[in-house]
Amino acid sequence: MERFHIGEWYGRPFLSLSDQERLQMSGHKVGGAAISKQEAKRLGDLEAKLLSSGLSASEAKRLEVLREKLADQKKKERPCPFRTDTAHPTCTKPGGVCSLRLYSDADGTVQPVEGEKGLLRALCPYRFHQGDIVFKHVGEALLDDADPEQAAEVGFLESTGNLDSAAGEDVGRIDMILVGGDEAADWAAVEVQAVYFSGKEMAIEFRHLEKTQGKLSMAQRVRRPDYRSSGPKRLMPQLQIKVPTLRRWGKKMVVVVDLPFFRSMGEMRTAPHVSNADIVWCVVDFVEVAGSPLFQIEGG
Repeated sequence: MERFHIGEWYGRPFLSLSDQERLQMSGHKVGGAAISKQEAKRLGDLEAKLLSSGLSASEAKRLEVLREKLADQKKKERPCPFRTDTAHPTCTKPGGVCSLRLYSDADGTVQPVEGEKGLLRALCPYRFHQGDIVFKHVGEALLDDADPEQAAEVGFLESTGNLDSAAGEDVGRIDMILVGGDEAADWAAVEVQAVYFSGKEMAIEFRHLEKTQGKLSMAQRVRRPDYRSSGPKRLMPQLQIKVPTLRRWGKKMVVVVDLPFFRSMGEMRTAPHVSNADIVWCVVDFVEVAGSPLFQIEGG
């Protein structure tokens, strides 16, 4: 039997977890105690100022409050090892499943299916943020800058005013803008696309793991990556809206997907040089590396 099951859970490879770890993760509830990006930045600024020049009474009180919030976060939330947008990242994805993987129990043990069918399928966009590897690669390849500045969730379209949005309100965003060098005009747009899945809710698996005290087994229900919903229905309409405008501006759209997602796309006409391309595909895989507790990003 072959079924998709958890590939990575709160960043950790599913097969590397102990029964106790799987039991703990199955009962964890995401959300409620995480500090915001702004609070994390303020905390860092106050900690630095405390060491350099000291704090006023109000600043010291604020620092104490933020330290207490951070301690509460560490107690109640699970960290995300892939996010780089905040100093104290936590997982915000309900259930904490980063990726799916196809497993088999043909010989009586649960193991990944061999070959490309057994590759990880990223469910969470933050999975592609690991170590900023993707963004540094794109910056070096397109902007001649291996450490470009990042601006996330940048407004792209404005509403003209209707029942659901006020005039001037953002109604379309670009996942990431990368700015290279010292010139703000030198930038590229990046869209990160994970895959949705179809089938029964993942909570069924969590409840089964709680019932069996975290014992490893095949998935209890059938589910699979839904590339039709993720590609033609979600990604392509976004590109049809954004790419023509970016082309008029002389800017590139980079689309980051994993290898199985790219394999699911139809045949595309390729350009002989990146300067002639409307869309630049950055295709990655997640590979096991000796000595590392996490899968690592590989590709380009």
